[in-house]
Amino acid sequence: MYDVIIIGAGVTGCAVARELSRYRLNVLVLEKEEDVCCGTSKANSAVIHAGHDALPGTWKARFNVEGNAMMDRLAEELDFPFRRNESLVVCLEEERIPELEALLERGRQNGVEGLRIVTGPEIKELEPSLSDEVKEVLYCPTGGIVCPFLMTVALAENAFENGTAFRFNRTVKAVSAAGTADRPVWKLTDSDGEVYETRCVVNAAGVYADLFNNMVSAHKLTILPRRGEYQLLDKKAGSLVSHTVFQLPGASGKGVLVTPTVHGNLLVGPTAQELTDREAVNTTAEGLAEVMEKGRRSVPSLPAGMTITSFAGLRASEAGHDFVVGEAPDAPGFFNCAGIESPGLSAAPAIGVYLADLIAARLQAGVREDVRRTRRGIPCVAQASPEEQRELFAQDPAYGNVICRCETVTEGEIRNAIRRPLGARSLDGIKRRTRAGMGRCQAGFCTPKVMEILQEELGLDPFAVSKHGPGSELLVRQNGGENGTI
Repeated sequence: MYDVIIIGAGVTGCAVARELSRYRLNVLVLEKEEDVCCGTSKANSAVIHAGHDALPGTWKARFNVEGNAMMDRLAEELDFPFRRNESLVVCLEEERIPELEALLERGRQNGVEGLRIVTGPEIKELEPSLSDEVKEVLYCPTGGIVCPFLMTVALAENAFENGTAFRFNRTVKAVSAAGTADRPVWKLTDSDGEVYETRCVVNAAGVYADLFNNMVSAHKLTILPRRGEYQLLDKKAGSLVSHTVFQLPGASGKGVLVTPTVHGNLLVGPTAQELTDREAVNTTAEGLAEVMEKGRRSVPSLPAGMTITSFAGLRASEAGHDFVVGEAPDAPGFFNCAGIESPGLSAAPAIGVYLADLIAARLQAGVREDVRRTRRGIPCVAQASPEEQRELFAQDPAYGNVICRCETVTEGEIRNAIRRPLGARSLDGIKRRTRAGMGRCQAGFCTPKVMEILQEELGLDPFAVSKHGPGSELLVRQNGGENGTI
C-alpha cells in the first residue's frame, strides 16, 4: 500500500514527486517508458514563458506566473541550466496592433512584471535580426530558456534521493476505486498484470491523462494530441537572436518561435496539427517547410542549411483549453494533472507545490525534517573553466577522455550519468543527461564508444544495449559465426 502513486514521469509528474518528498509519505512513480522525460517533456520549445498569453483567471495564467517566479531558485537548488534571456512578441501587421496591446493588458492582469510595447528604432536595437516588417514588439523581461531534459532529471533525482520510488517500463492499463469515500483505496493494474494499491493517485499521464480520468470520474476529459514540429540549428547560428522571438498568438497556440537554447543552438518551431494518434511524433516534409517559412517572417535571415536535426512533440491539448488540476469532484483521492500543454514546462514547479500541498492535507502528512532540497548535476567539461577542468581531471582522468567530439562530452560525464541516482540505461538516457550525440554529427561518431561504456557499467550483453529501452536494441546479429565480429 502506497500513500501516493504518480502516473507519468514527465516534468509535471516529477515536480509533484519532488514536492511530495517534503512530506512523510510513501510515494511511487510509474512510467511506461524506460526513463524520465520521454514524452512531451523531451520535445518542446524549452522556453519559460513570462505569462502574458493565458487568459486571466485560468490555471494556466496562475501557474505560469508562479512557476516562472520560482525558476531562478529552483535552477540554483537543483543545478540545471536556466537563463532569463527575455522574450519578444512581434506584430507584423498594422491591423493587429490592438491584439498586441490586448496581450500587454492581459499580461498585466496576470501579474507579469516589466511588460511594455516597443516601437520605432528601439525594435532593431533590441534584436537586430528582426524583420523590417515588424510594426511593434511586446517586450517581456521575465521570459527565459531552460534545458527541459536536465530540469526533469533534476526534479526526479531529488525526489528519488528523498525516498520516492520509480518504476520504469510499467504501463498502467486500469485504475479502479475501492475502500470508502472517507478512506479511499485505488488499485492500479499494469501491462504485466501487477496490481498496486494506493490512497491517492496523481494522474500526470500527458496525452493519456483523459483515459485514466474517464475510468474513474463522470466528469469526462477529452485530450486531442497536437503535434508540433521543430528544426534545431547548428551552434554557428545560435547567436542569430539573443531573445526568444514569438509571433502574435493565434487559435492554435503561440505560433512559430525562434529562440536560442541554453546549450548554444538555435531552435525554430513548432507547427500545430491536431491528431488522433497519441504516438505520432514523426516529422513531415510539409511541417518542417512550414517551420522555416513562418520563422523567416520574424527573422528573415534564418539559415536552413544549418539544420542539424528535426523532431516533433505532442502537446496534451484538453477540450476545455485550460489545465485540469486538482482532485476529481466525484473520485476522492484521485488528483488530475491533465491537459498540461504550453506553458506546462513553465508551470510545472508551481503545479507540483499546489498538488503536493493538497495531497498532504488530505492524508494529514507531516513535513519531514531531513528532506534534501538540493542536488548537484553532472560536471560539464565543455563549460568548465581551465581550473575546474584540471580539478576534474585530477579527481578522475576519465573526464579528460573526450567521447563526443561535437559537444565535448567526456567518458567521465557518461559514466557519471549511468552511476548517479536514476542513472541512464540507454543511449537516449545518456544523450539527455550529457548531450553526447546531440551535436552536428548526431551521434555518428560517439555511438560505438557510448555503447561500450553502457555495456561495461551495466554488465549488459552487447545485444541488450538500446537506443531508448526494450524494442530499440541497436545490434541484431553477429557475423562470421560464434566468434565473429558484431
